[in-house]
Amino acid sequence: MNETDFLKEYDPGAFRRPSVAVDLVLLGIRDGRPSVLLVKRDQLPHAGRWALPGGFVGIDESLDAAAARVLREKAGMAHAHLEQLYTFGAVDRDPRMRIISVAYLALLTEQAFDAALSAMPALLPAAIQVPWAGEAGGPVDVLSPDKEELTLAFDHAAILAMAMLRLRGKLDYSDVAFALLPELFTLRQLQDVHEAVLGAALNKPAFRRRQLDKGWLTATGAYESGAAFRPAELYRFQRSRDFPASHTD
Repeated sequence: MNETDFLKEYDPGAFRRPSVAVDLVLLGIRDGRPSVLLVKRDQLPHAGRWALPGGFVGIDESLDAAAARVLREKAGMAHAHLEQLYTFGAVDRDPRMRIISVAYLALLTEQAFDAALSAMPALLPAAIQVPWAGEAGGPVDVLSPDKEELTLAFDHAAILAMAMLRLRGKLDYSDVAFALLPELFTLRQLQDVHEAVLGAALNKPAFRRRQLDKGWLTATGAYESGAAFRPAELYRFQRSRDFPASHTD
């Protein structure tokens, strides 16, 4: 039997197949803390709980296309740089049936984060509180704007924990911090992002010296406006030829 004949006779129902979904971690820095955009589930299971924007992958749809569709339909965003974070496949992660979820991560500037909230008022900006230091890993807490601890649907808290672990692990050697900043930023803003992600204060002179010594920053000669004190100089991220090209891989 050749391959053509084999495929003609193949029964696709011979093996039970799991469903596949995508879930989006839309993450930014808000009020000095890592924050994520959530949607409230209006259907069982977990009706009334907050969840990451997500949905099932269509039978004729690629993973990336499904993620882009969910981004438009549930987060009201026409575009964001989505990259795969991790695949979650625990047998009991969904009480309905066997569902494997491919999580995507998008790092948003403060402007993009606020624009999403304006476009979709039903979205909830929730703060992520990381109780572990460094890259120890473990559960995270998710807090509403009223500081109420939220119990997320499915394993979405675990997805957020993975996002924070990945973010911390890549902070020092990749461009993740710059993905959370506007094109032009001050060194104070850059340090604020690092401290928010790490959950720890950093020594100002040592931090600035290290960042400048890396050769990643270009001084623009322009200064911030509206500052109460002496305005700080604005910088931009300068990607070198040897610099990693992706901020979430």
